Order: sequence, then C-alpha cells, then structure tokens
Amino acid sequence: MVIIVCLDENGGMLFNGRRQSRDKAVAERIRGLCKGKRLWMNSYSYSLYGRMEGVEAAKDEHFLMKAGEGEMCLLETEKLKPVEGKIEKIIVFRWNRKYPADMSIDWEPDKWERVSTLEFPGVSHEKITEEVYKRDREVTV
Repeated sequence: MVIIVCLDENGGMLFNGRRQSRDKAVAERIRGLCKGKRLWMNSYSYSLYGRMEGVEAAKDEHFLMKAGEGEMCLLETEKLKPVEGKIEKIIVFRWNRKYPADMSIDWEPDKWERVSTLEFPGVSHEKITEEVYKRDREVTV
C-alpha cells in the first residue's frame, strides 16, 4: 500500500482539533496522485476527500487492514505500526512549520529512503514540501 500523509516538522498529523491536510493545493496534488485509482480512507477523511473527481474513494474504518498492494491510503488519524510491513511507499506533504500536535505519526523515516522531494506553493502556506519515501531496509512486524 501507498500511504499519503500531511505532517508538520515534528511529525504532527492533527493540531488544535484540526487536520494538517486542509489546503487546496495539497488536495489537488492528492487528486492527481490518485486519479484513476482507489483511495482508501476513514469517515473522517471521507468528509473532505471522499468526492474527488476521477478518484474511487473507498471508506472503511479499518482501511489500512483492507488496502491491497499498490492501493493508495490517506492517513490523518491512524497509527502505522500495525500495518508497517504492508507499506510500499509513503508520500509526505510537509508544512515546514511546527504546530502543537494533538496526534503524531508513529513512523521512523530513518528506516526509509527518500527518493524525491518537490516544493510547491500552497494556498494556506507559502511553501509545502512533498517527499516520497520507499522502504530502505526490511522491517520486522
């Protein structure tokens, strides 16, 4: 599976009860990455991302357990450790800021190889960085 997640500089996913992923430029980039594909998410994410044109949205509270090889998953409120062995790639959108996180990602980037970086202007932030990671070494589950 391919994970898509939005993070601040400290790995925060949610702050002050708000999602990190609410930026029109990021939403458009996610739509482009997932066009013609299935994008798994929970009901929280579906409320914002469930109706993207050209994307087959799959809503399930246990989507990380159900997603198959190569399928896209939008992560906003879940833990990765239980499915770490299934993850092929992680696409991170970074806000390049630090926020007081309500929830942080449980991911160790040093076990992954960053294969690309792209900076682009967001609507809510002057600069957003997209990083793509692939598994660097085997992870034991």
